[in-house]
Amino acid sequence: MKLHVALFFAGLFGALATLFIVLSFGTDYWLLASETCNSHSNGPVTLERGDVAVNQGQDQVSDDQNITFYHEGFFWRCTFNDIMNDDNLWKFWFENQPHARVCKPAYLLPFPIPDQIYNTTSYQTAIIYRGFWSVSMLVGVAAVVAGGFIIICAAPFASHRLYKAGGGLYLISGFFLLIVTVMYVIWIDVLDVISSYEEYQKSNKCSGFELNMTYGLSFMFAPVGVFFCFLSGLLFLVIGRTVQQHYD
Repeated sequence: MKLHVALFFAGLFGALATLFIVLSFGTDYWLLASETCNSHSNGPVTLERGDVAVNQGQDQVSDDQNITFYHEGFFWRCTFNDIMNDDNLWKFWFENQPHARVCKPAYLLPFPIPDQIYNTTSYQTAIIYRGFWSVSMLVGVAAVVAGGFIIICAAPFASHRLYKAGGGLYLISGFFLLIVTVMYVIWIDVLDVISSYEEYQKSNKCSGFELNMTYGLSFMFAPVGVFFCFLSGLLFLVIGRTVQQHYD
C-alpha cells in the first residue's frame, strides 16, 4: 500500500516537473524589458522670429509614452513598440499582447549590444557563456523527457532498474536546470552586461535612456520544475530500491 502511494506521488511530481520544465524551455518569456528615451528637456528654449512655442506640459509628455518592449527566452528575442499607461511592467504584459512583433533567434544574440562592438572580446566571452547556458538547458530538458518515458516503461514491469534510471535522470535534469537558473541570474544581475548596454545607449543614442527589466513567467517556471525534479527523482530511487528488496 505504501509503495502504491509513493508511486502515485512520484508520478505526480514527475509529471509536474516535466510540465514546468517544458513550459520554461518552450516559452520565450525568461526576461521582460522596456526601453524609453526621455529626450525632452526642462531647460529654457531660445526662440527666433517666426518660431511658434507650444507648451505640452511635463505631465502630458511623461504619460502614454511610446516604449520599446522586449521579451526573450531560449529560442527567440522579440521586440515591439507600444504605449504603456502604467508603471507596472507585469500588468502591461498580461493585458497587452501585440499582433505584430519583430523576433530574432536568441541563441545567436547573447546580449543586446549593438553590432559595432560584436567583434570584441566581451562578445566572444558572452557567446561561450550563452553556449554553456544553452547546452545545460538542452541536457536538462532531454533528461526529464527521457526520465518520463523510462518511468512509464517501468510501471508495467515493476523493474527496479528502470525506476532507478528514471529517478537518476530526473535528478540530472534538476541539477542542470538549477545551473541554468543560477547562470541566468548571474548573467542579468551580477555581470556588467546590462550596465554596459545602458552606458552605450546613453552615450551614443539617447542621454535620457531608461531600461526597466523583470524576470518573466518562463524564468519562474524553471525553479518550480527543479524542485519537482529533485523530489520525484529521490522518490523513484527509493521506490526502485524498495522494489529490488521486495523481489530479492
